[in-house]
Amino acid sequence: MATRIGVITFPGSLDDRDAQRAVRLAGAEPVALWHGEHDLHGVDAIVLPGGFSYGDYLRCGAIAARSPIMSEVIDAANGGMPVLGICNGFQILVESHLLPGGLIRNDHGDFICRDQRLRVENASTDWTNDFVEGQEITIPLKNGEGGFIADAETIARLEGEGRVVFRYLDVNPNGSINDIAGITNDRGNVVGLMPHPEHATEPGFGPDTPAAMRSGIDGLAFFTSAVTALVASA
Repeated sequence: MATRIGVITFPGSLDDRDAQRAVRLAGAEPVALWHGEHDLHGVDAIVLPGGFSYGDYLRCGAIAARSPIMSEVIDAANGGMPVLGICNGFQILVESHLLPGGLIRNDHGDFICRDQRLRVENASTDWTNDFVEGQEITIPLKNGEGGFIADAETIARLEGEGRVVFRYLDVNPNGSINDIAGITNDRGNVVGLMPHPEHATEPGFGPDTPAAMRSGIDGLAFFTSAVTALVASA
């Protein structure tokens, strides 16, 4: 039976269909989930996609974090289910307290859209095991409130425990502390990041990175990693 990965649609989600396609390209079965339900439909993993849930009113992700389905997501994540939050999904994970810290307005005040180089800092999570630690990848970034912040104690803990999963290279696009682009929980099953791996899963339809011999598909390993982790735990 194929691995089933749910992708939740919130009012204002923009990248849910892209995430579903990425799941399919990774060899898993995408399952569309609706924010207003209390049912995960038996999925094996969950993706919270990017977009502007509830118009980013109040704070980005703050209202979506209180959607009915998030009580099930929180329970599932605490039980060990792999959960990935992309951009707005990262914001929702933070607002749900599944990940620490917060995401604030970019330090330059502008929305930014660019192909972003990242370094893989942790290749042992459920969403990064198909990478190699230290690997450099390029995937699209698009956000207006992507600056990761946390108090000094939290930053020290994230750094000391190896829970910084991705770090920005060349340029810090939003003012994130320590160039942090993505983090994980202590168990390694919940990962959040601001860049968009679902937009770099097919040759010719993602950033051109010929030097890495992976032109356009640096994001695919996020989704194949989840499949690998689930198969290994079966």
